[in-house]
Amino acid sequence: MAKRKKKENNTLGLLILGLIFLFGILSQPKIFLFLLLIAIGTIVFIVYRKIKRLKMIKRSNIKEIDVMNGAEFENYLDVLFKSIGYKTKVTPTSRDYGADLIITKNSIKIAVQAKRYSEKVGISAVQQVSGAKSYYHAQEAWVVTNNYFTEPAKKLAAANNVGLIDRDKLIQLSAQAN
Repeated sequence: MAKRKKKENNTLGLLILGLIFLFGILSQPKIFLFLLLIAIGTIVFIVYRKIKRLKMIKRSNIKEIDVMNGAEFENYLDVLFKSIGYKTKVTPTSRDYGADLIITKNSIKIAVQAKRYSEKVGISAVQQVSGAKSYYHAQEAWVVTNNYFTEPAKKLAAANNVGLIDRDKLIQLSAQAN
């Protein structure tokens, strides 16, 4: 669903742009002052956004999530979903029919496949939870990962109405819970 965002390095570009304007308008101090204020405001805004994102990641425990094993990740999701108002049930570790958790909120049952991976999650996770949705008589199916999804997984999920919660959304949910 969400694409991994490229790292931004706007500060250097703004500095170069500022220097060009500085040399071009030294003879007009009011314009120079105006542009300087705009440049400073832009830099402050960018720094603010980065600090806010880092705080959100810190609250999410994403670094700890990245080193969990599969069972620990399932238990983490159990606690996470409970803390944001879902009733949860962890399925057996084997013969779970493609769902690691069954969560319920507002009478909507959701089959959840948890994938704590170091690489992108592929179509097999979507296939597994699609089968689990029918088996558990769930209204929805989700795949939750600490990583991102491949394009084929996104296409298959869209075709089967499977919700995808990638790294960015997991960070948001974790921050919300904290």
